[in-house]
Amino acid sequence: MTWGKLIRIVIKAAILFALCNLVYALVNPLTALSSLSIYNALVPGRARLPYGENPAASYSLTMTNLPAMFASHEISRPKAADEYRVVVIGDSGTWGWLLEHDETFAAQLEALGYTSADGRRIEVYNLGYPGMALEKDGLILQEAMQYEPDLIIWLVTLQSFPLDRQIDAALVQQNAADSFRLLWEQTLVGQRREIADWLRLQIYGFAWAATGVDQVIPDEITLRQSDFEPDSSWFGYDQAAPLTDLVFPVLEDGIGLIAERSAPLLIVNEPIYISSGQNSDIRYNSFYPRWAYDQYRELLAAWAGEQRATGFTYLDLWDSIPPDEFTDTPVHLTVDGTQMLAERVGEELESLGWVRR
Repeated sequence: MTWGKLIRIVIKAAILFALCNLVYALVNPLTALSSLSIYNALVPGRARLPYGENPAASYSLTMTNLPAMFASHEISRPKAADEYRVVVIGDSGTWGWLLEHDETFAAQLEALGYTSADGRRIEVYNLGYPGMALEKDGLILQEAMQYEPDLIIWLVTLQSFPLDRQIDAALVQQNAADSFRLLWEQTLVGQRREIADWLRLQIYGFAWAATGVDQVIPDEITLRQSDFEPDSSWFGYDQAAPLTDLVFPVLEDGIGLIAERSAPLLIVNEPIYISSGQNSDIRYNSFYPRWAYDQYRELLAAWAGEQRATGFTYLDLWDSIPPDEFTDTPVHLTVDGTQMLAERVGEELESLGWVRR
């Protein structure tokens, strides 16, 4: 083979490769592929959105393809005529870190046996997802609205409010600006990771169906910190300056989405660990100095009062769970602590007339 012939073959192969990727980018089959799933068909839907730091052991994986994530979840099954669909969103505490899928807040709220005010059976769907950013919650909420929720419960905490934290979550980085993605990212090469993740998620479905395992829970857990240095700083803020750049507009956008469906919304300031250890007069926990968290609660309550006409209810449960019921972080609860939270939220829903025994 001469050099000239070899060069012509390479050039033709490169052109063919480029054309294949161009056609793929124009057709964009990943959108259709994402909606295809063995879940809720060959195997049961997942009880929570897929997330896994050890995929081979947890039969789950961390991915950024929201349609594929939802297609694997039990919420994508057809809504029954007698079903009252409750959606829960929030951070890793809501997702159920260090909890089995049937021990999470959503699972325990459903187990309380409520029905809707008009007698429909309540199905509670766990759409919490690890990562502390309201923009991440907002993306999940936007995707969830196509599944006809009748009630939304949104658990929040201060750690999810700073503006500069919003793009830290991979889910936000990959989904917030999809319409502005480069052509290269729409090609077969550019989407090879997403395609591989979709395929792996389908394969893990059989192991999930056989075992119910979707998280590796260690035998020993390092408990949350209870003693602290005398440090009162928080994300570059100090006590001398008020908190600014908190993303309340993300909550407002979520309220607007929900209002279009005329579904009730309960925003819950989730419980936090309150230490009594060294320098606990300065810090509630490893996340929050007292001054910052107290100021946040004041700001959130004032904002909720201003927005009340938009039709949501605000519930502050920040100190409602005993310190012993927290595990490895200031927002992760034990099974018993999660049950306490579910019962307290259930009581609020009942008092509002949204559910009944």
